[in-house]
Amino acid sequence: MSDGGEARRVVSAEREIAAGAARIFELIADPAQQPRWDANDNLAQAEPGQRVRSVGDVFEMTLTHGGVRENRIVEFEEARRIAWLPSERGAQPPGHLWRWELEPLGDNRTRVTHTYDWTDLADEKRLARARATTSEKLRGSVDRLAALAEEE
Repeated sequence: MSDGGEARRVVSAEREIAAGAARIFELIADPAQQPRWDANDNLAQAEPGQRVRSVGDVFEMTLTHGGVRENRIVEFEEARRIAWLPSERGAQPPGHLWRWELEPLGDNRTRVTHTYDWTDLADEKRLARARATTSEKLRGSVDRLAALAEEE
């Protein structure tokens, strides 16, 4: 595959949010909060008490179609960075990753970058949906996250 094709397998969106990094990170690292900001209408609910604290943690999320995903944390730095590999319960991750990076810009300002990386995704059944996950769709989630963080 050409470099141009590979580049399209990593999409991201970023914006500044008028809230501190710790506040924003709490909304991301607590899976029970994620359906509140998911702009793809993909996440239905997560049981409370699954707040992520380190690499190796796993949280479960129920999707809007009723399926359950296990999400393995592969990157973690409190209030700065979190990334996970989703998979069906009990299965190996198929190779796509969701990442959030927060850069404090002051007491009440944070640059937030949301990335979807499907470079290693080989499951043919998932490719169409991966291709449909655009920067604009990611920006929708970032914007909803901003609205929540800025109001509270």
